[in-house]
Parts: sequence; structure tokens; C-alpha cells
Amino acid sequence: MKNIVYLDNNATTKLDPRVLEEMMPYLTDIYSNASSRHKFGLMADEAIKKARKQVAELIECEINELIFTSGATEAINLAIKGVAETYKEKGKNIVTVLTEHHAILDTCKYLETIGYEVTYLPVQSDGLLDLKKVEKSIRKDTILVSVLFVNNETGVIQPIKEIAEIVHNKSSIFMTDATQAVGKVRFNVKDYGIDILSISGHKIYGPKGVGGLYFNNRRPNKIRLNPLIHGGGHEKGYRSGTLNVSGIVGLGSACEYANKEMEKNEKYIRSLRDYLETELLKIEYTSLNGNKEKRLYNVSNICFKGISSEALIIGLDNIMVSNGSACTSALVEPSHVLKAMGQKDEEALSAIRFSLCKFNSENEIKATIIETKKIINNLKHLFI
Repeated sequence: MKNIVYLDNNATTKLDPRVLEEMMPYLTDIYSNASSRHKFGLMADEAIKKARKQVAELIECEINELIFTSGATEAINLAIKGVAETYKEKGKNIVTVLTEHHAILDTCKYLETIGYEVTYLPVQSDGLLDLKKVEKSIRKDTILVSVLFVNNETGVIQPIKEIAEIVHNKSSIFMTDATQAVGKVRFNVKDYGIDILSISGHKIYGPKGVGGLYFNNRRPNKIRLNPLIHGGGHEKGYRSGTLNVSGIVGLGSACEYANKEMEKNEKYIRSLRDYLETELLKIEYTSLNGNKEKRLYNVSNICFKGISSEALIIGLDNIMVSNGSACTSALVEPSHVLKAMGQKDEEALSAIRFSLCKFNSENEIKATIIETKKIINNLKHLFI
């Protein structure tokens, strides 16, 4: 098997070996239930407490404001449905964005089937929101505004702090899916005015199957949620079910390493991304999707005009890239993100997302540049 060059890190990251090492005791020797009150169970409970502190320190919240879940999708469902049920007497309007992850969009579509009204905000051609449109969209009956912190396809970073201020001035709740931002962008949830935030372990070199939900527990803006899962009263009754001790330990460990190494990782990954992007944009008929400046340092979404992204992915063989969100990759259709940015179907179907990580090397990037140029030259006579 050829050496794999993995450049699909917005879909999932490699588990950091140091994280795995810290997880292993809870998969082998300390396998007790963290809810058991015997000595063995208390050891697992202590590990949960440590992990909760590690996550809280990364986003700078209180430990009692974190709920562990099976991932960001569950956290998002708990948040949106929980707010919808709890605050329905105030209103049934929710505001979100056309370029959100499907975990947000599909949850909102479900709520529309049971009587809620959802306002879907457009974005500008560079993927950024118009703040004036955000303000105008919030009504007296708006109970929640949810805006993706970092777009998973383009890496575009929304002005979260400014949006939160607008939302609070309108007396509504502000939520952000920060799956792609946590561990990569340094921020404080209180300073940013974030009321609710979702996180996933496998986007930051942690394990799959674990994530978390932060929600503001301080008065006067304390958030109340109705739980989705009942039984046992785990996680203060918000998320019942036996805790995934090893996964939670892994999430905590990944957050601690991200906190310590964020600036170092950014400098290294950005240099690789910029090198890759500069060389690929030298190819004729290529263009960058999304705002060039206000985006995450590890992402480059490039349109290779006239080239089928599916054909390019197949041709690259051992170089792993994508043409959209991993959650919808089985569907050969234009990216809803790029379509919302005003691109035509043929343009969206010619886009490739390169998302890098701390484990990538300069040699891998060089190989990607060479192979991409080679495949495009071979495909040109077929698709142009």
C-alpha cells in the first residue's frame, strides 16, 4: 500500500499518540463505571473531573457549565431542541445561516415540521455574514440565533463576538457550533458572549464518539435546556447514560495539548497551507473559495475550473482530500456552502478542500502539489 498523505483533517484528525496513551488505562485496567461509588468507580470519576477541567480551561468556562456527549451532533441537537422546548412560550423563531453544518440545518428542518419557524440567513460571496442582515433578522419571538464559528468547508471565521453582541441586544440566546474552532482559535466564551457552544473530540486529535456542550450557567443569562435523553440522571440530568470514560479522558487530554501548543501548531500548519495554496493557485483557471484573510489557517478550498472534483479525488489516489463535508460526501451534488456563496453548480463541483494538521510534513505537501498538477493536466482534455 502506498504511503497515505492525509489532507482531510476537517473531517477527522489522527489520534495524537499521547492522547491514546492517556486513554489506555481506562480501556484496560480502570474500566469501572464512573457512577459507581466504590473505590474503583471513584478512580474513573476523578478522571472525568480532570477532563472536565481540561476542556473548561481551553474555552475558559466553569466546569459546571460543561456536559459531555457522544459528539458535536448530539450536543447540537440537545442545544437547539432543548432551547426550543424550554423557551417556546417566548417564541418559536430560530435564526441560523445557510452555510451551517448539516447537524444544525437538519435539526432546524425537523423543528419546522413541529411548528417552529426558522430564518436562514444568506452569506456574502466570501462566506461572511452581513451584520446588518443579522440584526434585522432577529424578531421579538426569536429564541435562538445559531452561527457556525468556523466553516468546515471553507475555513471562513465569522465575527462571533460582534454577532453575539447584536443577539444579546435583541434579548435572544446566541449559540455557535465551534467544532472547527476549538483548539485552533484562542477565545474565551464569556468575552465572546457565547451562551451555548458545541465541541467534538475527533477534530482536535482526540477520539471519535465524544464531544461536549457548554452552556452559560451564570445569572442573569443562565441558559435552561430540556434534556433529550432520560434515564439515570447523568450529567446533572441533561444527558443520561453511562459515561464514556476513556473517550472523555481523551477529549480532555486533546484539549490540554491544544491549549499548550496552539500557537506553535498554527505557525507550522499555516506555513504548509500557504505553500500548498500558493503553488496550486498558479495553475490556470484556479481560484480560492472564501475570504482569504478571515479564515482558519489549516484550510484551503480551491476551485479548479472545468475539472471534476470527483475525478481529481480519484486520480490523487493516496492523497486524501475532499469536496465537501464528510457528513454528505456520499452525495454527488454541489456543496450547499459554495452554492450559498453564489457559485454555480459547475463551479461548486470543481472545488477541493485541503485541510492540514500538525502531523503533515513539507514533503507531503510537495508531493501533493506535484500530483495535483499532474492529474489536472491529464484531466483537462476530458473536462474542458
